[in-house]
Amino acid sequence: MHIVLINGPNLNLLGLREPHLYGSATLDDVVTNAQQQAESLNIKLEAFQSNHEGAIIDRIQAARGIADAIIINPGGFTHTSVAIRDALLGVDIPFVEVHVSNVHAREPWRHHSYFTDKAVAMVCGMGTFGYTAAIDFAAKHMKLREKPAGQ
Repeated sequence: MHIVLINGPNLNLLGLREPHLYGSATLDDVVTNAQQQAESLNIKLEAFQSNHEGAIIDRIQAARGIADAIIINPGGFTHTSVAIRDALLGVDIPFVEVHVSNVHAREPWRHHSYFTDKAVAMVCGMGTFGYTAAIDFAAKHMKLREKPAGQ
């Protein structure tokens, strides 16, 4: 199994930005833990972070035919990006949406996501443990498609 973990804008500031909302763990901590967890489950995990919408779209498109699942924290693009939504739908890779904070307990404009209705699952409000839950879910519950011989 191959998972691509994508983090959107400002998630590179985890541990620094608003620790009362996002905690003290850094994105490096999240990625290190995710890679260790994936390795223990015999999963290849590639991590990617960008503050740029186009770079995120490019990474999603590059996962086509390679990844079995995408775990994505779109950050602020959650509430604005039809383009990232279209990229996820275009590659036809099942994905899990993750948010460190409980977006439903925050400002009303954060309650809407362009991804939740198409995600296999959505995890929010669990802090960085949400990534652990998403990987575990992907490993145990997401139905993998048959791959052609040689892949």
